Amino acid sequence: MKTLQDKKAILCDMDGVLYHGNRLLPGAKEFIEWIKKEKKKILFLTNSSDRTPVELQQKLRRLGIEVEPKNFYTSAIATAQFLKKQCPQGSVYIIGGAGLVHALYEAGFSVNDVNPNYVVIGETKDYDFDKVEKAINLVLAGAKLIGTNPDTKDRIGNGFTPGTGALIAPIEKVTGCQAYFLGKPNPFTMSQAMKKLNAKKEDTIIIGDRMDTDIIGGMETGIETVLLLSGVTTQSTLKQFAYHPDYIFQGLIDFVKFCTQEGETPNVFQYNRFSFIPLSG
Repeated sequence: MKTLQDKKAILCDMDGVLYHGNRLLPGAKEFIEWIKKEKKKILFLTNSSDRTPVELQQKLRRLGIEVEPKNFYTSAIATAQFLKKQCPQGSVYIIGGAGLVHALYEAGFSVNDVNPNYVVIGETKDYDFDKVEKAINLVLAGAKLIGTNPDTKDRIGNGFTPGTGALIAPIEKVTGCQAYFLGKPNPFTMSQAMKKLNAKKEDTIIIGDRMDTDIIGGMETGIETVLLLSGVTTQSTLKQFAYHPDYIFQGLIDFVKFCTQEGETPNVFQYNRFSFIPLSG
């Protein structure tokens, strides 16, 4: 069994791991430096669908981190790839951001607000009653309902904002149709990410802050999981889940210290059958 330090590839969440909003979290720069120094493969696997890979690159650049667009895989891209396999050259009605519109356009889809094949919902601030009403009636007329990810809330600053799962809920409620969600932990999304990363399962870890997407997605993919308590999941909410991560760190800075063996040994925990057991650095 390979240790964390020996893993060759990393799937990594972004919000709650690298940053909160426009604030870089401790250890983010050191993490990227370690990745580059050790020549690890890295793919930022995000359930965000409102930005394109280039826009995500620019966001990280503004925060002082340089990453290539090829190192991002968004739920918008996963959604577009899935729908392309299901209905090539189809049409969509979209409630979502520029990243989702761009991904669907690149996949060959046209926008249609009369009789689309799909109604696709992603996180967006451009959300109003008229658009929801339109989406409801299109679904009732036969369009399939798709969500870019199942997240019900996303962190923003010190609080939260409604996620795709919350934005799509009124449409599900009125139509009686259950949406199909892409993004993490959807098996299609995870398998496409692993294919893009081009790494073996035993050589890969996933790092994230959410039990219901990052950790279960990694578990069901067969890769080791690292939970950071710097985002959505806390030590108290962790108890609500019937499954657990392989490792837990307070934040990315502790993960980096553990992997580089630099500075004071951080508190890191690994699960045994019954409880957490501390690991020495």
